[in-house]
Amino acid sequence: MKTYIVLPDVQIHNANAMSSTYTIGFPAMTAWLGAVHALQRNLAVWDPVFSDIVFSKTAVVYHSCHLQVQKGYRNSIIGTANPLKKKGGAYERPPFIAEARVHVTVTLVIETSRVRPEYKERCEHAITMLLPTMKIASGDVLKAGKAEIVYIDEEKEYGYKPLIAKMMPGYVLIERRDILEQEAAGSEDGLDTLLKFLQIHCHADSDAESGRTDWTYERAIPGWVIPISVGFKAISPLMQVSHQRDMTKPHRFAENIVTLGEFKMPYQFDDIDDMMWHYEYDEEQGLYICRNQKLQ
Repeated sequence: MKTYIVLPDVQIHNANAMSSTYTIGFPAMTAWLGAVHALQRNLAVWDPVFSDIVFSKTAVVYHSCHLQVQKGYRNSIIGTANPLKKKGGAYERPPFIAEARVHVTVTLVIETSRVRPEYKERCEHAITMLLPTMKIASGDVLKAGKAEIVYIDEEKEYGYKPLIAKMMPGYVLIERRDILEQEAAGSEDGLDTLLKFLQIHCHADSDAESGRTDWTYERAIPGWVIPISVGFKAISPLMQVSHQRDMTKPHRFAENIVTLGEFKMPYQFDDIDDMMWHYEYDEEQGLYICRNQKLQ
């Protein structure tokens, strides 16, 4: 028997769409898992009876996504206007850094443990009250459905179907690093390999008799494949630096890790675990990442 917490139809306003230094779109997976971890900590503060609860894995189901850009021949970011400041006898608009924003509606499915049955309704109420007070991916939670705790019997055939139904209609984001690993043996640069699977090739087929031209679009692989940021790789050793956020913890410089992800409908999964993301740390390679695929 497994226990899941379903957070349905969470509407997030102005989430951070700049998931890495060179990708804009869906928020990074570190933002989603970080929000779930923050929810676990807040829940323990809300009521001490929940201090032992562990949120181990998370699935993200997208229902809608509206990137705040002005579409045209080249898309441009829609920025926000900062308040005017008085300078001398006139008012001037202060400088600002353009920030990519996105409005999203998602359902979060969290695998959890140590939820005592007698506290089920109490836990659902606490999560429902806490969620609107939080920031998720730097965005504001405008609205969220009532949290629900669901028990799934793994031994029962199709026992996961009721949970799948709660995710529809939507698209589950999963990791597709296996595609890049298959190309790793070549001599191509990692970024070039990534772009190869994101390119769309357009072909024109002209019919001389009718004078009609039909366009076809092809990609290297089928499916809704996108670049996603899944964590960080260390580029410096652990050390102490001046003005670091927490002087009691060692500091380390890191850079984003970007790989391929794919959106799939929930009914296409035979196992709930195939949707779930979890934290993983590789001390030898200095990797702080979110994983979806099982290690081979």
